[in-house]
Amino acid sequence: MAKQLTIFVENRAGRLKAISENLYKNHINIRAFTIQDRGDYGLLRLIVDKPNDAYLALADVGCACALKDVLAVSVSDQPGNFHTLTFALAASNINITDAYGFVVQPHKTGICCMEIEPAQLAKAADVARQAGFTVLEDEELYSL
Repeated sequence: MAKQLTIFVENRAGRLKAISENLYKNHINIRAFTIQDRGDYGLLRLIVDKPNDAYLALADVGCACALKDVLAVSVSDQPGNFHTLTFALAASNINITDAYGFVVQPHKTGICCMEIEPAQLAKAADVARQAGFTVLEDEELYSL
């Protein structure tokens, strides 16, 4: 299963620079990110090519971070495909607690990264596959 790194970041100038610099110095490539503002702090979610190394590198410099399994699904970049995926998951009573996506060029392949309750993650992967989608394993996602 693919891993996402979640980092609690103080909401002040230069904090993201320090994190990105640490990852750069450790030869870790960021594949995708999202930032959510929470007032004095924010949540930075990263997909990186070496999540375990990134976790250790950031923890070593005092960052509060966590590794979490995510469901990464390859979705053709066409109208309605996200609906087809979410419909299949909802029909199986699977809740998506957080999600973000990006499109890989030049193939125009959408990648949807979803946080699902751990107890439902394997079922969610099966449902996505049965609905005709490709579930990306960790190395497949990290090597995009």
